[in-house]
Amino acid sequence: MTKIEVRAATEDDLAAIAAVAAATGQVEEWSGADPGYVRHLLAHGRVLVAAHGGAVTGFGATRRIGDGPVAVTMLCDLFVDPRQHGLGTGQALLAALWEPGSPRMTFSSLHAHALPVYTRAGLDAWWPLLYLGGKAGTLPRPDGWTVATSSPADVAALEADWTGIDRAADHRAWAARPGGQSVTARHGGAVLAAGTVAGEDAEYGIVHLALPPAAGEDQAVAAVLAVLASLDPPDGRARVCLPAPHPAVRPLLAAGWHVDFMDVFMATDPGLLDPRRAVPSPAMA
Repeated sequence: MTKIEVRAATEDDLAAIAAVAAATGQVEEWSGADPGYVRHLLAHGRVLVAAHGGAVTGFGATRRIGDGPVAVTMLCDLFVDPRQHGLGTGQALLAALWEPGSPRMTFSSLHAHALPVYTRAGLDAWWPLLYLGGKAGTLPRPDGWTVATSSPADVAALEADWTGIDRAADHRAWAARPGGQSVTARHGGAVLAAGTVAGEDAEYGIVHLALPPAAGEDQAVAAVLAVLASLDPPDGRARVCLPAPHPAVRPLLAAGWHVDFMDVFMATDPGLLDPRRAVPSPAMA
């Protein structure tokens, strides 16, 4: 049998990478189907392609997020042509992509196929990240809240106080995206929420929103709506990205918001995730 060969991707591989991404259903921006996104990864990370019998059967990409003690090797993409499952493409790509000695984290919208591969690579903790879409007007706009821009380090420090986790690298990465910024939300003079927003125009939304440990559903929803209102979003749908156990999720769903899609985050160290939210991987149960 012909072995899987893994090599660094080049501009000449863009069409083959797009074909693999399209075969898995990835046709939107920020996927391998977008040559501009792949070029961004080529410039700022590592992109590898796997080939079998001369044909590209999959590709993967990582970026090193942060530096020093908060540095994390983030697996940005791992796509395998579904017609080529069973050849070992995913395992070959992971073995070549992971940097030794660095904490590892990944996410996957294709978790049904990827979970076993990631688990064998030592990623044994996970939680689902929900992308909720809806109309902010379906819930009352909160009174007495103020939202101000902040630095990624300040927001990460607040999260560390509340959860014991320093996510400076994560917040820096999101704040660096188009339209990204870190924010804190206050009520009655006290900081009751801290997070990061990113995007432009109709795609503007919340990508993080951490709360104190004792925060309940009412406070969580008020913080979400306060941050959305501060963005001056256009009329219509807004989007928030929250872990499934976040106290704002249930009331937003009850108000008519919908889950647009879901990612699954996994890590080599559950501490990279919020320890109050991390649960055992189903592949390890």
